[in-house]
Amino acid sequence: MPQVALPHDAKAGPTKPEVRAVSLEKLDLRQSDHVVDVGSCTGSVTIEAARRVERVTAVERKPERLEVTEKNLAANEYDAAVTLQEAEAPEGLPADADALFVGGSRNFEAVLDHAVETDVDRIVMNVARLEVAGRAVEAFRERGILEEVVQLQVSHGYELVGATSFDSQNPVYVIVGRRDAEGLA
Repeated sequence: MPQVALPHDAKAGPTKPEVRAVSLEKLDLRQSDHVVDVGSCTGSVTIEAARRVERVTAVERKPERLEVTEKNLAANEYDAAVTLQEAEAPEGLPADADALFVGGSRNFEAVLDHAVETDVDRIVMNVARLEVAGRAVEAFRERGILEEVVQLQVSHGYELVGATSFDSQNPVYVIVGRRDAEGLA
């Protein structure tokens, strides 16, 4: 499959390709899964998931961002049935999700409660701010779903005076949860 095309901007920035790759790998997606993308924004995670599973629900609270998700979906190829839901999570979250990606930090505790109550098997949350990451790790731990935390630092090469230098992006914390988690080793 070609890379995800994101011709429409949501002014919040998509989850970067390298972070998407790790996050989706940590979700351990199966073709029969129903994946929920909470805070879909540009739709980058929705699109990647829709290329791997049967069903995806994209939940976004801002109508203009949900419209961007819809436009970016139209610019890409995928086989899944995709549902777009304008809602403030946890409202609008389906009760039959197998895997949940949380791309924003708003109401994440209530989203995690919903995931636990509805027996979501796998959860990944991406966080860019250290203080929120700390609160999120504790929230996962308190609910007995914390499996691991991964910090990603992506740097892209560029030419500098005839040689290669690197431009680093902010680190991202990938917090991984499972219904049957045994906690951090």
